[in-house]
Amino acid sequence: MPKDVINSESKIEIQGCEKENLRLRCVEILVRYSMTHSITDLLDLDRYPIDQPQCSGYTELVARCQADLSENGMFNLSGFMHPDAAHSAVAQLAPDMATHAFEHKREHNIYFLKDIPGLPDDHPALQKCKTINHTLCADQMPDNPVTQIYEFLPLANFLSDVMQRPKLYLMEDPLARYNVMAYRAGEALNWHFDRSEFTTTLLLQAPEQGGAFVYRSDLRTADDPNYDGVARLLRGQDDQVKSITLDPGTLNVFKGLNTPHRVSPVQGETERVIAVFSYYERPGVMFSQEERLGFYGRAG
Repeated sequence: MPKDVINSESKIEIQGCEKENLRLRCVEILVRYSMTHSITDLLDLDRYPIDQPQCSGYTELVARCQADLSENGMFNLSGFMHPDAAHSAVAQLAPDMATHAFEHKREHNIYFLKDIPGLPDDHPALQKCKTINHTLCADQMPDNPVTQIYEFLPLANFLSDVMQRPKLYLMEDPLARYNVMAYRAGEALNWHFDRSEFTTTLLLQAPEQGGAFVYRSDLRTADDPNYDGVARLLRGQDDQVKSITLDPGTLNVFKGLNTPHRVSPVQGETERVIAVFSYYERPGVMFSQEERLGFYGRAG
């Protein structure tokens, strides 16, 4: 066969491959586009106008949230995410949650620390408890509505206004910037203090029973660790413990640095599924490899 014929056929084959690759790329783009929603399809911005800082409704919302934070150590925006959108997000995550989520199982004390300087190892405040959940990292769900909500900058700006911070930044870490956690039958998040001043969560799915958010406000201060009070709490002898049950679509912002809290064991076949958003007062925050391995079982 003449050489030019071989070259000609090769060109035709290459052109055919390029056309097929282009077609597949177009299909991929269309699929990704179809999975992208208008933010108003996801969030009730009529009820919670976080994207309109110039309007009176925004000012009133910020003031209400600040009052709730001052009085209760938290605020809840029920129906912040449309319930049907939350249901859709959970359905989209379900295959990966079933097969690729990291099972985070650990025994820990309320501080998530090996020891406390000056506190004996057998002190009741260091009593061990067990936490089990299943975690998907941000890099495992780039096309989920949860991603779109986290990256919706008016939300971060709204939170900075409520918390009276100059600015809040999205976390840079590709794994930790936001996570979705599932708790199955018998699983729970046990007593702990948060490492950050406030935590932002969005409940996507509630279980049939259990899965309540349980907390004890202001058990310690920056000046008083109140180890005896912590011990009473862990023994079940604190009469100031409170509990709330949230509906799917609720945005919860909670000051957990000095308020210990837990999620009660889930009952039934329906998982408790919740998104956790991370914001910082400085840009570019990353987890260390050790932190990634501890929380997610992988470094990248």
